[in-house]
Amino acid sequence: DSAGFTYGTRQICMNIKFARKAAFTLVEIMSVVAIIGLLAGIAIPNFIKARENARKSACINNLRLIDASIQQWALENNKNAGDPVPLDSLTVYMNRGGTGAINSTAPGGVRCPSGGTYTATSIDVKPTCSKTDLGHKLD
Repeated sequence: DSAGFTYGTRQICMNIKFARKAAFTLVEIMSVVAIIGLLAGIAIPNFIKARENARKSACINNLRLIDASIQQWALENNKNAGDPVPLDSLTVYMNRGGTGAINSTAPGGVRCPSGGTYTATSIDVKPTCSKTDLGHKLD
């Protein structure tokens, strides 16, 4: 523990202490990594579900906008309940500040955020999205 040497008749003792730096052990680091992995495993599926719910809500709102445009178009053009609806004639009724085209990726275009396509058959039938299996439909 102590090293000494003689200086004259007195012995001088030197205490030699080895400096030890504080550090994390491998076990501590692995436990932190395991906890972070566990939390990520819990959180990531919830984020994915929340993102799909947001896409579903946006799609349903788009379908409502298309339905309102169909009704306005039918009223202004004296159409009857069973008359077919050409989607390209609804562009001016979309009020989107851009093209307003349905199923278009252009600015102002209306499209399903999940990649589905919108269809409308007649005035008395609600518009639909091809992603109805994900809940993208008007009730």
